Amino acid sequence: MGFYPAVTMIDPFSRFLDHYYRRRPVNATFTGMHVYDSSLPDWSSDGLTSLEAELRKLRAQLDESYPAPSSARSYRDDVDLLDADLIRAFCETQLSENASGHGMRGNPALWTGEAVFSVISLMIREFEPLDHRIRAATERMNAIPAFFGHARAVLGDRPIPSVWTARATRDCEGAEILFTSGVQLWMASGRHAPASETHALAGASNAAIAFREFSEWLHTCPIAAESAMACGASHFDLLLSRGHQSPRSRADLLVEARGRLEVECDRLAQMVREAAGTWEELLERLAENHPTSAEYLTAFEYKWRTCYRKVMDAKVVTWPEWPIRYVEIPPYTRESAPYFYYLYYRSPAPLDPYDEYEYVVPPLPLGDPVPHLRAWNHTAIKLNHVIHHGGVGHHLQNWHAYHRATSRVGKIAAVDCANRIGMFCGGTMAEGWACYATELMEDLGGLSPLEQVSQQHSRVRMLARAVVDLAFHAGTLSVDDATRVFVERANMDAVVARAEVVKCSMFPGTALMYWLGTQGLLDLREHVRAREGESFSLKRFHDEVLRFGSIPVPLIARLMTEDVA
Repeated sequence: MGFYPAVTMIDPFSRFLDHYYRRRPVNATFTGMHVYDSSLPDWSSDGLTSLEAELRKLRAQLDESYPAPSSARSYRDDVDLLDADLIRAFCETQLSENASGHGMRGNPALWTGEAVFSVISLMIREFEPLDHRIRAATERMNAIPAFFGHARAVLGDRPIPSVWTARATRDCEGAEILFTSGVQLWMASGRHAPASETHALAGASNAAIAFREFSEWLHTCPIAAESAMACGASHFDLLLSRGHQSPRSRADLLVEARGRLEVECDRLAQMVREAAGTWEELLERLAENHPTSAEYLTAFEYKWRTCYRKVMDAKVVTWPEWPIRYVEIPPYTRESAPYFYYLYYRSPAPLDPYDEYEYVVPPLPLGDPVPHLRAWNHTAIKLNHVIHHGGVGHHLQNWHAYHRATSRVGKIAAVDCANRIGMFCGGTMAEGWACYATELMEDLGGLSPLEQVSQQHSRVRMLARAVVDLAFHAGTLSVDDATRVFVERANMDAVVARAEVVKCSMFPGTALMYWLGTQGLLDLREHVRAREGESFSLKRFHDEVLRFGSIPVPLIARLMTEDVA
């Protein structure tokens, strides 16, 4: 499982970072800390007990050295106080999750995702020579059988929601592809020592067998009642108050989200009537406006440059040179990718150097490419893969977090890891800013009429997610009720809607972060604009927001408004 050196550092922030990387070696790889690239996390029963003891000790040390101040003004004056409270909140939410059925003791998909991406994290980034990464991947693959042995012991005979088991089983199906043909193609992708390949293929075979056996074991597990998918009000409220740093109650947020959902649904219906007549006709018009096969990859690059010029000409935010290139998913993960939480834009590792970042997209399929091109139409490319992810959204926000944030937590919190971002507190800023970015492009006149309708649908979908997240985990919405919210209010296909509910159930508080972050930024902007009057500068406002890095938007709002004359 890898050797964990003893914690000897005196500085509490260094101690936390040591704990964070050492106990979460796959997160460390994705963040660019490569000391633990050969290790899997120790989630054995004893390992989890030890991890939790470290979390409690870290929290107690921070309580003693950096007690929480009464005002956000103290955070503005001392970034150590800010980081101390974010770390303290991280410890609290992790301990709460571990004690619930939503942590490693109750959710098998956390185990399968961690095992799969422990190896994928070494395949998709050339941060070291191929030979080095193959050796590290081999050690991880050889550790997977023991890792799943711990999974069976820790999960035991606890009933598991069937949809969580299905998610883990799908990971296992993809893993068999990854650890057979995928690893073979990876070996063929570059130069390496012949002995490395022999050991790697043997390790991959062991890993494939381990995934197959774990999948078979999962089918023998007792099935939990549907109510077990909800985390309960107590855990959710902790995520809200400490993870998201929201001063508002769950009930208060739910009332607002439901009210806004009704307003935005009405507006969407009107926009659809004006643009296309019916929802079905709108979808057809969006789908038929797609690139040709020859234009497919270049369409991403062209729209990125157009977006960049629009933002730079308007002078609304600092956008430095940090090139991005759209390429096809590499052959060695291409076939297995649809089975996993495989992101097209995965945040660059903040501790690794980059000259150019590669954004991966599926290649055109063999045979008839039109169905793929209709799904990857011009509107989807522009709004999702350029503005939201690769352009002024995530990619720009990541640069500011990595290069301008003084908060150590703010630099690493929103790194994409195996199943989710590295630290829960980074979500409202990461997703809030990315959704806000499309709002900004619409304000700048950068969206066509059809794109504006699609953007309005995104607003509705974002609010539906918030409503479901807030109500489902408190037990006031059933799975069927939550599915109907997505179908009836957000015009989702029933299968897609059910998948949204499953994802929401597995990661409480995550679906909420999109609306909570976006609305928080919009409200903060108007507050600052009203305070500053004619001297208000949109560029100055955006740059100030972004320099905090990936920390909770409600906290940023307090930092920028509390006790400010």
